[in-house]
Parts: sequence; structure tokens; C-alpha cells
Amino acid sequence: MRFLGNVLATVIGLFVFLMLFVFGIIIIATVFGGDSEEISVKNNSVIELNLEHIKNDYAGKYKDPWMSIFSDGEKVGLSDIINAIEEAKTDSDIKGISILNDESELGMAQRKDLRDALEDFKKSGKFVMAYANSYSQKEYYLNSVANTIYLNPVGDFDFKGMSAEMMFFKDLQEKTGVKMEVIRHGKYKSAVEPFLENKMSDANREQITSLLNSVWSSVTSDISKSRNVSVEKLNEIADSLLARTPEMAKNEKLIDVVAYEDVYHDAIRKILKVGKDEDYNKISILEYARKMTTTSENSDTKDKIAIIYAQGEIQSGEGDVNTIGEGSMRRSLIEARKDKNVKAIVLRIDSPGGNALTSDLIWREIELAKKVKPVVVSMGNYAASGGYYIACNANKIFAENNTITGSIGVFGILPNFSQLATKIGLHSEQVKTNVNASEYSPFLPLDEKFKAVTLEGVEHIYKTFVSHVAAGRKMTVAQVDSIAQGRVWSGSEALKIGLVDKIGGLDDAIREAATLSKTKKYSTQNFPEFEKDINDLLQNLPFAKSKESFIKEELGEETYSIMEQIKRVQSRKGVQAIMPFEITIQ
Repeated sequence: MRFLGNVLATVIGLFVFLMLFVFGIIIIATVFGGDSEEISVKNNSVIELNLEHIKNDYAGKYKDPWMSIFSDGEKVGLSDIINAIEEAKTDSDIKGISILNDESELGMAQRKDLRDALEDFKKSGKFVMAYANSYSQKEYYLNSVANTIYLNPVGDFDFKGMSAEMMFFKDLQEKTGVKMEVIRHGKYKSAVEPFLENKMSDANREQITSLLNSVWSSVTSDISKSRNVSVEKLNEIADSLLARTPEMAKNEKLIDVVAYEDVYHDAIRKILKVGKDEDYNKISILEYARKMTTTSENSDTKDKIAIIYAQGEIQSGEGDVNTIGEGSMRRSLIEARKDKNVKAIVLRIDSPGGNALTSDLIWREIELAKKVKPVVVSMGNYAASGGYYIACNANKIFAENNTITGSIGVFGILPNFSQLATKIGLHSEQVKTNVNASEYSPFLPLDEKFKAVTLEGVEHIYKTFVSHVAAGRKMTVAQVDSIAQGRVWSGSEALKIGLVDKIGGLDDAIREAATLSKTKKYSTQNFPEFEKDINDLLQNLPFAKSKESFIKEELGEETYSIMEQIKRVQSRKGVQAIMPFEITIQ
């Protein structure tokens, strides 16, 4: 046994040594070699717009340099991509942009921002071309901006309109004995509807129908302008599936060429005047964006506009590039407020909401900042519920037509296992010194007095939410309440009812902030800067594959996504101000 123990100790020692050795090599290579290879752009080059690894507007930055070295992702956000496209307009080495089999996780408002940047790029006289083996509807929306669109002869073309689906769990709860106790305010708060009903309510159907029609109208309007096909005709194509094959899509003028990828590259060679058997110069958009980020010099002016990115669900704690925490957000707002060189603040929001208390803490910091300098909000894919809470008191609010916003309402969900416990023979009792001393127990039926007190708290937060919106938007409480109740609106709808001021993207919001602060020459500074410890560092090592990665690999993306939705619902603490449903638009 002693011999085996020594062998085991030796093996463990060798393993630890090997890990430290590899870790050391990676650190040395990263620190001393990471920036040694300068990214160069050759003459007569084409940018390949591959956005597979781009999800967020902001890639994030960290106070700890080790976190910056080993953090996940490409260290490039969509805002960097858009800035790079702007630079490429005047870069004499760049002749055009190729969108080749691009698949990304970008939302509809992000695609709109990117689409606008590509439209602007085309004004320089340079080309944008697109090729795909298959087009999903959301990918076609972006690709339709191209001068010429290619599709594989046996590829799929999806163009049929938009839909949304919800699952309901009322019967499942009764069969299993696991019940979700719901305490809410707002008739449209359909985040909890699946636990209360077996079918969609009229109010919920009304809001989803209105939302989908509004977003679809925005999408078809953009495609119509790019492809010179009327909106009426586009709806006819969608209704009758008139573009379901490559040839049919070409006949309906949604694409230009049905051909294989080699033909596409030959067409680019012809434009560049490169021989048919020669390779033409390419540079990925990620590399080009990194080059622009590392080589661009700050303006010689001292004036700055702070861009604070709030992306993900709102939670307590520090937050990161995928979650909004009061730690990083409040710290960023305070720093921007106190910096005399920062003349205005732009808050870029892409959030379905989340924790109501955290939302209020961030709202308060915005209120304090607004007393010192202008605060302008730019809404991305979502700025709903808690996401709207932190936007409502800004001086100006911008949204895209297909932004999802509003959802002014709050709710609480308490899992209750008392019926299940009874079925399996589990019993629970409480002993207390005072009437209200005991906490909520998931193993006992919901006490009506506890429910009444909790509802009182939900009502208080709802009234606070509505009063904040009324003050920020210069409306009466009654006016806000009539468009609140948890209802979700598109950006174009929100403009009509006064929840936003203008339709536009992040660049429009930045220009508005400059106007309000009366500065004409300025640079921008990105926030937040996240504070992470060694545990976060170790979790992000290149060779340390997370348990989430293993599960995703085994279950597949769609199953993993469903599991994550359930996990998020279960993990939410306290009263929630969050968007009423999750929607994936295809």
C-alpha cells in the first residue's frame, strides 16, 4: 500500500509540474510574444466579415492584466467591428467586404447597426458581396445589404415571416406536485403565465403579435430598399414560400447569382483584377478591428464621451461582459461623473432586465450623473423591464425600430414542493417565537399572509418603477401605467407612445451626447472595467474546459439553451423586473 501511495504521489507531482510548466510557457508566450506580430494590411485587400465569435457590443476589459490576457473571447466587440468598417471606407488598401457563409449570434438590433455601417461603407464606392451555402432568415437580413448576393445551387433559403412559441407548465405542475407560486403586477407579465395557464392569454397574444409585426415591418422595409422589391411583394413571397429554392429566390430578386463558392471568388478576383489562378489578399474583420484598436491614436482633445455598456441580465455583484452587476456599473458611472474631461455619458443597453433592487441602484447613479453632465441611452436588442428601468431617466433615449423595450412590470416566483412532499411522504413543520418569524418554506403550502406581504412589496416596486418612468419621460403616472403592466413594445412602437425619443443606433446616441454637452472634438472611452480574482482567471485558462462546455457538447446547443433558461429562472433572487418572455427570431 505504501508503494502504491508513493507511485500515486509521484504521478500527481508530475501532473502538477506539467500543468505549471504549460501554464508558465503560455504566460511567457503571451506576455513576450502576444503583441510581437504586427497585423498588416496588404494592398488590394478584401475584408472577410466573419462574425461567428462576436456576440456582445462590448468585449470587456479588466483591471487585472492577467484577466485581460486569458479572458475568453476574441477581445473584439460589435462596436469595434463597426468602427473598423468605418475606418475601411477611407483605407486605400481595402477594396471591399466579403460576407462569406457568416453565422452569428447577433440580435436583430445589432444586425441593424451592422447593416447601417455596411450601407454607409458602400457609399465609398467599394463593394460588399455575399455568399452562403444556405441563408437563414436572420442571416439573409444582414446579407441583403450586399451589392451582389450568391447562393449555393443546392442551398436552403428561408424567408417566411416571424413567429414565436411558448410552453406552458400548469398541468405538469399538477402532475408532479412541483408548483411555482407567482406574485406579480401587470396583466402582460407573461414571464409567469406558463406557470399559471395551459394556453396563451389574450393580452399576451396581443403583445406578441404586435411585437412580431413591428419587427417584421422593420426587416422587410430594410430588405425592400436594398433589393428594390416592394414590401407588399416581400410579404407575398413569405406567405406563399415563393423563394424556397435558390432558383426561386433568384426569380423573386432576393438573390443575384446561383453558383458555387469558387465562382464567387472568381467574381471578386475579377473586380480586383487578380488572375484567375492567383489568391487575392484577404484579412478577417477580427484582425482588421484589432489593428484599428491597437494603432488608432486618441484625439488630441481632452474632451471625452464615456460609453458605458450594460449587457446581459441584471444581477447583484460585480457583473461581467455577459451580466450587468451594480459593482462595475456604479463604479463606471461614478468615475465618468467625476472625470472633468468626460463631457457626456452614453449608456448602451442590451438587457432583458433582472433584479429590481440592482436596477434601482444603477438608476440612482444615473440620476446623480445627470445632474452633472448629459446622459444619453442607446438601446440594442433589448432594453426591457429592468433594462428600461435603468434607461428611463436619461436626457435622451435612442432605440432601433426592432429593439424590444418597455415591459414595465415586476414579479416574484417561489417554487413550492409541498404537494410533491406529501406524495412521497415528506412532512415539514415550523416552530417560531413570533407570528412572522419564519421564512418562506418550499415544503409548506404558501401562507396567505406571507403572500399578501410579498405582493405589497411587488406593488411598491411597481409604483416606484412607474414613478421613475413618469418623472424621466415627463408623463403622468396614469399615462405610464396605461402603457406599462409589463407590456413589451418594439422600438418603433415605443417612439409613438413616448418611451423613447429617437430611432437610431449607438453612433447617433454619441452624436446627440456631443451636441448636448456642446463639444465638437472628442474621443470616446469605454466602460466598465471589471474586477476579477484568481478564480475567474483559472476558469478562463485556454486548457481548462468548463463543465458548461462539456454539457453543451453532449446535449447540443438547443437542449443546452433550454436547460440554461430553466436554470436562470431558478436562480433569480428577490423581486424581478425582467422581460416577460424569451424570443428567438429566425
